[in-house]
Amino acid sequence: MVRVRFAPSPTGSLHLGGALTAVANRRFADERGGVLVLRIDDTDTAREVAGSEGEILRELAWLGISWDEGPVRQSERAERHREAGRAIGTPDEEGALRFQRTTLLRADGRPTYHLASVVDDLDLGITHVIRGKDLLPSTPLHEAIARALGAEPPEYLHHGLLVGNDGRKLSKREQAASLAGLRELGIPPEAVRAYLEELDLPRGDVRFDETRLRRLAVEALGALSDEELAARAGADERLGPALRGAHDLVEARALAEGIVTPPKPRPSGSPETLQRFRELRERAADDVEKDEAKEILRELKAVGGDLRALRLALTGAERGPELWTVLVALPRDEALRRADAAVRR
Repeated sequence: MVRVRFAPSPTGSLHLGGALTAVANRRFADERGGVLVLRIDDTDTAREVAGSEGEILRELAWLGISWDEGPVRQSERAERHREAGRAIGTPDEEGALRFQRTTLLRADGRPTYHLASVVDDLDLGITHVIRGKDLLPSTPLHEAIARALGAEPPEYLHHGLLVGNDGRKLSKREQAASLAGLRELGIPPEAVRAYLEELDLPRGDVRFDETRLRRLAVEALGALSDEELAARAGADERLGPALRGAHDLVEARALAEGIVTPPKPRPSGSPETLQRFRELRERAADDVEKDEAKEILRELKAVGGDLRALRLALTGAERGPELWTVLVALPRDEALRRADAAVRR
C-alpha cells in the first residue's frame, strides 16, 4: 500500500509552499488508495514557535486536508533516533556522531533532521516521500542513511517551489505567503485549495499568482449560500444577499459593517421620497424578503422617488450593494428610524 507523509515543522503558520506539499501528498494517497501520515518534525527546538503545532493542525483542517495517521512527533522518538545513530555513526572529537561527514547525533544526544527524518520514514513504512526540490540535495544522503540501516529507502519525488516575482522562494515576510496571511487577506480556504490543486505537482518552480488566487476567491464566495457567506463574514444571515459583490471576506465584512452601522444623519434632498418610503415600509412585515423589497423600490420609482436619497439615508453612502439587499438586511424599525433621521435634519 502507498504510504506518504506530510512533515511540517512547528515554526509558525504553514507556508503556502508547505500547503502545496500537503495537498500533493493528500492527492497522491487518495488517487492510489493509500495513507497519509502527519508527522511533526520538531527536532530543531531553537526554531520552534509555541503554539505552532496546534495552529498547523487547524490550518490543515481549514484547507480541508485530513490525515489518516498521526500526528507523530519526532520529539517523542528521540531514543529510537539515538539507537539508529549509534548503529551507523562514527564519533568525532566533540562527541557527536557522524555519517559521511554529516552530523547524525549532536554531542548532547539530540538527533538532527537528516537522521530523524530517515528513521521515521522507515519506521512508519513510508513508500513515497513527496517534498519540495529545495530538499533534493539531501536525497543521496537520506538514501545512504537508509541503506546503512539495512533498509531500502522510499521513492523520493520533488516538486518545484512557489517563488515570488524575483524568482526566489516565496518569503514568509510576504503576507500572502502563509495561510495566516491569506486568512487575514480574507481569501476563503476553498480558493486556496483550488489554487494549490491547479498547480498539481509542478516539475519546475512556479511564480505565485495572487491575481489568479483572487479570481478563485470570487468564485468560491459566489458558490456559497447567502447564509454561509454571511456566517463567513461574521454577519447576520439576512445580510447574505448584500455581500454578494465582495471579492474577499475582508470586503464582505466591510460591506456588512457599512449596513449595520447607522449613518451619521444629514438632511435629505428628497424628503418626499423618504416619506413615501415610510408609508410603504410600514405596511410590510418587520423583515422583508427579496420580492417584497423589490416591490417597495418599484413603487418608489413609479412615483419618481429618488433612490439615491434613500440609499444615503439608509447607509450614508452613494454606492454599495443593491438597494433591495439593504432593505432585506435592515429590520423595519431600523430602516424607518434612519429614514426619519434624514427627514428631521
